[in-house]
Amino acid sequence: MARIIVGLSGGVDSAVAAGILKAAGHEVIGVTLRTWQAGTSRCCRIDDAQATTAALGIPYHVMNCPADFRENVEAPFLEDRLRGLTPNPCVVCNFAVKWKWLLRAAAHFQADAVATGHYAEVVPAETGGCTVRAGKDPKKDQSYMLCRLTQAQLRRTILPLGRLTKAEVRALAARMGLPVAETPDSQELCFVNEDDPGDYIEEHAAHPPGPGRFVDSAGKPLGLHRGIYRYTIGQRRGLGIPSAERLYVCRIRPETNEIALGDGASLLRSALLCSDAQWMGMDPPEAGVPLRAFVKIRSHHAAAQASVFPLENETVRIRFDDPVRAPAPGQFAVLYDNAQRILGSGVIAEALP
Repeated sequence: MARIIVGLSGGVDSAVAAGILKAAGHEVIGVTLRTWQAGTSRCCRIDDAQATTAALGIPYHVMNCPADFRENVEAPFLEDRLRGLTPNPCVVCNFAVKWKWLLRAAAHFQADAVATGHYAEVVPAETGGCTVRAGKDPKKDQSYMLCRLTQAQLRRTILPLGRLTKAEVRALAARMGLPVAETPDSQELCFVNEDDPGDYIEEHAAHPPGPGRFVDSAGKPLGLHRGIYRYTIGQRRGLGIPSAERLYVCRIRPETNEIALGDGASLLRSALLCSDAQWMGMDPPEAGVPLRAFVKIRSHHAAAQASVFPLENETVRIRFDDPVRAPAPGQFAVLYDNAQRILGSGVIAEALP
């Protein structure tokens, strides 16, 4: 049996992951990462995590990493939103903070592996390394969020919930007598407590850009926006522009401080240009040699079939068989094979008509 560090957020998923591993005979140690200097965020509910470890009868420790979180997650998020991008800080947090610190805990406690409550699986890749496969529950699959984990991180990772549905996890939690069995699911952006991150950005940015113009596809002014950092591609609510038809954010232009609005059809894109391509389940392909893949453009997007063209300088061009709706620069495009295993990922730099 192994000694395993389990990252506990205070929610039901990580609690059940710990319970499953303990029931299998492993020596389990619970660890929560405190990402904020004072108090807790929605991703580190320490009181609930303590209650879980007490119920399971396992040791529990808290590790403080607010400086790493600020440098690797909050600061890039802030910078990207000020540039009109739509970043995914949860993806970055997993490889740059969460796994980094869980593996530090594993080294300290001489543990064999780390585990979390993500709905996904670590599986062998054809290259001889590891990759991530989508979870059984399509509504809860979190493989997208793990697309940037390194081989060193994957080799020491266990994801016990990959073949379970959320309903099965809650049923297990009740049978285990865990006090968090009915805890509501946490939301993304744990460090932003409002649905609109604009207030957080204005509080932390030294010089946030001011209001600018909403324009239509022809450049005709439609009204004023409150700052480009308050809007994302595909957004419809909160625009404040009277119109007989539904309007959506179609493009954000930081160079002119303009936001272009259009109808639903204006959100459709047939191709993407992605930077910082990284490969997980396959060797880096040769530039100019295309491959077929299923591509997710956000975490809850149904993967779409596409041709992927590797270019120079870790860049790829993705051409979809059918147009996809509202791909947002700054998000990750994640490539899967037909067995739902991750092949690689890149950062969306430009969405092309």
